[in-house]
Amino acid sequence: MRSLLSLIFEPGFFTSAPVHTAMIVGGGAAVVSGVVGVFTVIRGQSFAGHALADVSSAGGSASFLLGINPLLGFLGMAVIAAGGMELAGARLARERDLVTGIMLGAGLGLAALFLYFDVTTSSTTGAAITVMFGSMFSIPASIIPLALAVGVAALAVSGLLYRPLLLASLSPELAAVQGIHVRMIGLLHLLVLAFAVALAAMTVGAILSSALLIGPAAIAIRLTKRPGLAIAASVLAGLVATWGGIILAYDSFYWTPGHGWPVSFFIVSLIFVLYLAATAVRGHAGTEAAV
Repeated sequence: MRSLLSLIFEPGFFTSAPVHTAMIVGGGAAVVSGVVGVFTVIRGQSFAGHALADVSSAGGSASFLLGINPLLGFLGMAVIAAGGMELAGARLARERDLVTGIMLGAGLGLAALFLYFDVTTSSTTGAAITVMFGSMFSIPASIIPLALAVGVAALAVSGLLYRPLLLASLSPELAAVQGIHVRMIGLLHLLVLAFAVALAAMTVGAILSSALLIGPAAIAIRLTKRPGLAIAASVLAGLVATWGGIILAYDSFYWTPGHGWPVSFFIVSLIFVLYLAATAVRGHAGTEAAV
């Protein structure tokens, strides 16, 4: 009989360089997204996170055209969009959604243009799939230092912002009374959100990166209302989904030899299953409390 480990990990998993890179970059993206995602959900900025993810696709597409590090492309465009969304100065929720929607449309339009140039001028194949849906096993190892630097920077800023950001998210009026510059805190959070989105887009693609950003946070908030525990649970859920997705995608090469299934599919599917499980746990706990 095969051992338990051999049932989970197919031959060559632990010695595969692409797997090592995917685990490191994907794990870093999951940790950063787990932390930033909780505040994004609390602040009701899930649509903004989704928009930044889609807009970042323009930067990823341009990186193929210019021959630069794709993470720089994703990050650069996401930061520009985050700054534009905050500097637009919208205050009402409807106005913020309007500005976000305009940014989203403009970003996707640019992505379409750059992808067209990728195909027609540089004969780049697979750029659209890589940018929009990710290709974790083809991420070059040279990207690891930059990915880790971006992740550490995002986590460091999130740590510094923790208390004022939490207060500004729960009660902007009280935060303002206590001398917190609410708009500046909001801008810094959007910039950190751009970092998280860029890392997620690099792993699961621009279209699906919002799932990694919002999904684990939504799972955590289903299970606990305490911010610290929610962040820890969000990070754990993100890591389980990301690393579990990488394992399943690698194993899938042995299910259909030579034709592995996309990593992004498994990650998003695991997040969905975890969310359903968290919802069931919460419903069961509510039923017991009522009894």
